[in-house]
Amino acid sequence: MAWLILVVSGAMETAWAVALERSDGFSRPLPTVIFVVTLVLSMAGLGYALKFIPVGTAYAVWVGIGAVGTALVGMVWLDEPSSAARIACLLLVVAGIVGLKVFH
Repeated sequence: MAWLILVVSGAMETAWAVALERSDGFSRPLPTVIFVVTLVLSMAGLGYALKFIPVGTAYAVWVGIGAVGTALVGMVWLDEPSSAARIACLLLVVAGIVGLKVFH
């Protein structure tokens, strides 16, 4: 259960990062509210997961999911540049996340 919550918390990290960008410096109310709610949910989930998963592993997985998710959202929906090299680098991050889980 802790791993599932950790993964969802990583997805919430992606959500708050995108909402932060969309809030335009906290001047747009809806993205600002989404940012705050997803930030709290993300942190709460990470905090729960840390009861069962070592901090180094949990934090790396949480950040990795958030970073990869945010980069993918940027490339797919926000017109950020995508290239084979960028995608390969994201795959390396995913490989690291999987390795942390496998060798936990």
